[in-house]
Amino acid sequence: MQDTSGQITHKEFEAQALSFADTWLDYPFGEGVSVYKVGDADTKEGKLFAIVHDGSSPLRVSLKCDPVLAETLRERYETVQPGYHLNKKHWNTIICSGQLSREEIFDLLLLSYQLVAGKK
Repeated sequence: MQDTSGQITHKEFEAQALSFADTWLDYPFGEGVSVYKVGDADTKEGKLFAIVHDGSSPLRVSLKCDPVLAETLRERYETVQPGYHLNKKHWNTIICSGQLSREEIFDLLLLSYQLVAGKK
């Protein structure tokens, strides 16, 4: 039976993020912060769509979000907070402690990718 809780490992999150077209892992902020980008993978020119705070337990991820949905999620869940060191109107930081399900987190990851890649 598949685990449907919000307990996601960095490895699982990374596999999902890198499954999208034209994505790669980068470390523009140095070690300790994994940044997932979309764009031209050959030239490594692109935009970030997900950030993982390495070593966080539970996992902490930052994702771009529609501003109205971002606010709604923050009001509904204490584990969804304004984006850490990001534009708080468009980014949320999610603590993957189980309050949101794995499916919801992966749906928000896909939304972030679509918003940044211009596919939404």
